[in-house]
Amino acid sequence: MISGDISGGIKVHSRSMLLAAATFIILLTSTFIAAADSDIVNFRLSDGGGKTRLVFDLSGPVNYSLFSLNDPERVVIDVKDVNLQAKLPKSAAKTRLLRSIRNAPRNNGDLRIVLDLKSRAQPKSFLLRPSHNAGYRLVIDLFEHQSNKPSKVAKAPPKKLRDVLIAVDAGHGGKDPGALGYKGTREKDVVLAIARKLARQIDRETGMRAMLTRDGDYYMGLRERIEKARKNKADLFISIHADAFKNRHARGSSVYALSLRGASSEAAQWLANRENAAELIGGVSLDDKDDLVASVLLDLSQTATIQSSLNVGSAILAELGQHNKLHKSYVQQAGFMVLKSPDIPSVLIETAFISNLEEERKLGDRNHQSKIAGAILRGIRRYFQRMAPPGTLLAFKHRKLEGSPESRS
Repeated sequence: MISGDISGGIKVHSRSMLLAAATFIILLTSTFIAAADSDIVNFRLSDGGGKTRLVFDLSGPVNYSLFSLNDPERVVIDVKDVNLQAKLPKSAAKTRLLRSIRNAPRNNGDLRIVLDLKSRAQPKSFLLRPSHNAGYRLVIDLFEHQSNKPSKVAKAPPKKLRDVLIAVDAGHGGKDPGALGYKGTREKDVVLAIARKLARQIDRETGMRAMLTRDGDYYMGLRERIEKARKNKADLFISIHADAFKNRHARGSSVYALSLRGASSEAAQWLANRENAAELIGGVSLDDKDDLVASVLLDLSQTATIQSSLNVGSAILAELGQHNKLHKSYVQQAGFMVLKSPDIPSVLIETAFISNLEEERKLGDRNHQSKIAGAILRGIRRYFQRMAPPGTLLAFKHRKLEGSPESRS
């Protein structure tokens, strides 16, 4: 559990995307604008050119996240604070990839849309700003999965491909024990055990490598943790915690990404200090940029990073739900300091409530710790199947499997 470092807000992304996909990031800038309730006022569906396109016409900007599920094949879109005014067709049997569309309200104002697929598909999404006579539009493209054709000569990967680096952060430590369970279990101990197990499992994955921000019982400042991840050029930051609450019946796992207010406060600090440091944001130094350019670059990087954080958070949350009750069924947003790196997708995982007697017992069980670590790894794996950074072995493998450049949702 983290306390005393919440400022509200959300934003994040990987450093390579600012340079390699500036146009894509500009589209994403609108995706996570804070908005009051918006309406889905119309829906359009088209099919052709190897893809199925769904267009949701909106009365205003929305926050959304998207992830895929298998067995059966589905794409899930969660839209926050939106009213469904348009009628969505239940059947889409005439399209090549889409079987049916389901929707249901959730969390007092949010909407979940489930796309049931006929076969495996690669989803991509973006939010378009108003232009000409059109308003805001949420566009979901479903691309056909390309089977790998056998080749007489196996093509070897380029020699300089690197592993993705995942920073695994065990919360608290040393003089800061974190939350305490009813039987005296200390948060700092169980999250370190889970972090070590997760790091070992990551290191066994082809194309992945883990680094622990702390690998012992010692204190480490919150900003020091993200600075260590940035110094090592991590592609993903996972912070592991165990929640606590005065109500001992509270239970379940949660996942957090950065909130808009937290991102705004961090942006102000970066812009104020950039003359004294040649730090890089998304691969671009801010220290030689004027105020407007620096502000735009930072906003692009943060906005794209938030999209990535929500995507990986949704994937991890879905996997955690296979082993533990979920406290919240969607990725929450808060201003935790450890989530504030502007160019590394970052999530904070509250694995369970250590203040709950049953969950305290499970957290101390090595078997259960391994299952939690395994669920997090599966979420990470699913995320990198679609979002592997360019120049990595995972991106090369995915490109071979899909027959197209690595996915960026």
